[in-house]
Amino acid sequence: MLHHLNPIAVKPARVVVMGAGGFIGGAIVERLRRDGVSVLALTRREVDLLAADAADRLAALLCPGDSFVAVSALAPVKTAAMLKDNITMALAMVTALAKAPVAHVVNIGSDAIYGDFDHPMTEAALAVPGSLHGAMHLARELMFQAEVTAPLALLRPTLVYGAKDPHNGYGPNSFRRKANRGEAITLFGEGEERRDHVTVDDVAELAWRILCRRSVGALNAATGTVTSFRAIAEMVVGLTPKPVAIAGSPRKGAMPHDGYRAFDPAATHAAFPDFRYTALGDGLAKAQTEEFP
Repeated sequence: MLHHLNPIAVKPARVVVMGAGGFIGGAIVERLRRDGVSVLALTRREVDLLAADAADRLAALLCPGDSFVAVSALAPVKTAAMLKDNITMALAMVTALAKAPVAHVVNIGSDAIYGDFDHPMTEAALAVPGSLHGAMHLARELMFQAEVTAPLALLRPTLVYGAKDPHNGYGPNSFRRKANRGEAITLFGEGEERRDHVTVDDVAELAWRILCRRSVGALNAATGTVTSFRAIAEMVVGLTPKPVAIAGSPRKGAMPHDGYRAFDPAATHAAFPDFRYTALGDGLAKAQTEEFP
């Protein structure tokens, strides 16, 4: 749950976004600038978090009144070497924040820190990650909690989609691009597993609201609605001008998350009563328009 230190929304004096060149970081920067907030957008060109002097270089850019958004990560984490590099990057950020304390810190994490459950999860769900990617995000959260003295908020998005996503992973982003090329969409199994997907714009909006309210605590960014991958493929095909085939395929290995991963969005509604998550169909249509106008 989130607790707001600002009783009403107040624009932060300046927001430093570490990881501004990425998919989520770039969306957060766009959202902040839309409301005229001063933003220091940092990418690896300005601060390489794997460099030996990264903490000093980052600390030199921070001011006491800043809000700091930590987005930078190498993802998805698939190897032990990637996990090590991500820990090094997180260490550079928390060391910089110890050298140059700021007014507020927001860490953009992931729902991958949680285990699997047969019911919708809340922010109180057990953090028992079953992957290196989840282990990275949990370690990162623990590092920020242990080392950062500023008020800290942890935003944990589930599967994020949007027009500018560079990963093109299995799901809405790759389905949309294949359909627009006229290529068949091949599902894992019959696409029966059900997952929650959140648009990158909603993640950026929640980050913006957390910054304005100077919130502390944890919040999942998840709509509360699960949809099968076959249904997502059908939605995507319905947005393209020509028919595209959708086919199943034999599974290789177990179905991820036992085919079901759902969330209870009550904490979002409690923290921001006027916020509404974008429905998947509307989000897919927006991404389609943005990428293929």
